[in-house]
Amino acid sequence: MTATLDWAEFAAREFEPGSRAQRWATPGELARHMDPQTVQTGALDLLDSNLVDVADGRCRRLIWSMPPQEGKSERTSRRFPLWLLTRNPDLRIAIVSYEMGVARRWGRAIRNDIAEHPELGLVVRSDTSAAHEWQLDGHRGGVYSVGIGGALTGRPVDVLLIDDPLKGRKEADSATFRQACKDFYTDTARTRLAPDALQIIIQTRWHEDDLSGWLLSGPSGHEWRYINVPAQADADDDPLGRAPGEYLISARGRTAADWEDTKRDVGARTWAALYQGHPAPAEGGLFKRSHWRWYTAPRAVRRDDGTMWVHGADEIIQSWDMAFKDTKASDFVVGQVWARYGAEVYLLDQVRDRMDFPATAQAVKALSVKWPQAHAKLVEDKANGPAIIAQLRAAVPGLIPITPKDSKYARASSVAPFVESGNVYLPDPTLAPWIDEFVVEHISFPNSSHDDQVDTTSQALNRLLGSHTGVEQAMDWLRQFRGPDQP
Repeated sequence: MTATLDWAEFAAREFEPGSRAQRWATPGELARHMDPQTVQTGALDLLDSNLVDVADGRCRRLIWSMPPQEGKSERTSRRFPLWLLTRNPDLRIAIVSYEMGVARRWGRAIRNDIAEHPELGLVVRSDTSAAHEWQLDGHRGGVYSVGIGGALTGRPVDVLLIDDPLKGRKEADSATFRQACKDFYTDTARTRLAPDALQIIIQTRWHEDDLSGWLLSGPSGHEWRYINVPAQADADDDPLGRAPGEYLISARGRTAADWEDTKRDVGARTWAALYQGHPAPAEGGLFKRSHWRWYTAPRAVRRDDGTMWVHGADEIIQSWDMAFKDTKASDFVVGQVWARYGAEVYLLDQVRDRMDFPATAQAVKALSVKWPQAHAKLVEDKANGPAIIAQLRAAVPGLIPITPKDSKYARASSVAPFVESGNVYLPDPTLAPWIDEFVVEHISFPNSSHDDQVDTTSQALNRLLGSHTGVEQAMDWLRQFRGPDQP
């Protein structure tokens, strides 16, 4: 039977001056002692703070998401277990990874660290010193390493560390592999834990239904502390206090230009998942990836004066979604240009950036000059929309306020059938490098971190393809089906 640890009693224990527990206040301090060249970033400071909360019993279940190659595994799977053992050498720690070889490397590294640093006051028993399983001399504590699918039978666990349970995209997109992770957690790992055992999962997010996503959405999801540190801050409540758009200070020395190169090279879906911690479904929900149609030949020509000219279109419009705050650290401003040919519509252009009020007004003017045929300019009558209309009405003709009557989801639902039926065409990435991010936001909706492009698209498609009666009927049906309190 697994013994129960009284973590509150352990955390409150008074240690003798000069004892192991007083030498290193955090795993980061121990890391710098072991390796003076250790780079300590703000993200690793935050990780240390949360690991200390775990050790002191203030948090028993932690899920930590962070971009790859930024020191999270080294800190959590190597330095943290060693730091725990210097505080309490009786802890039985299990380290789990997607395969045995990876988990065993961490066990071997910790064992070798102990052998090379006698000042830690720890000694590994000679008769149980294998890389994947060893115990401290004179204590019950030690480390056992196992891969997903391995056995923990007969091994009580006080601290469970799961580090990257999925190897890569192939496994993440496989329901079989994802289920194997879940089965290992429920049938093997969870059954070996003491009632007060500590659990930590660290990973880059590959899939919305990976182990972290599954646990967070389950009946015990509220018991987990979930912290996601994106490569690029994408909200006002960034865990590191960064302004939206600001990149992570990298433990590997990546510059903002390096991050931009990575973002471009890996594509929007991988960037959103591994680097931002917002995995998007491969196919999509309301807007499915396979439903979009594509065009590869430009639909407009550039004239000598720099303006874009479209031939043969029945209607060309702009659609705008404004930010809610008059600051460059606020939500995105999005402006799109759409053309309709009969029952088919084509997205021709888009601007998307964080803009203050003057920059937004200038963007509307610039897009209007660039596309002079886009006479109707739809502006959502919320946020900065009314002020923009008032400011530009005398200078930019055709500004039309659009008052949303339903939720974002209802509006998107009303136009999703147009995409599904193949009536909506997007520019090929060779024509518009930004289109991949556009698609990822749509297929992730309503769970994406931003929905400004979805709002702008819904507004445009309702105008171009939805008759007034048809749209109102769709809204009425959605209200009846979902009820007044549903999104």
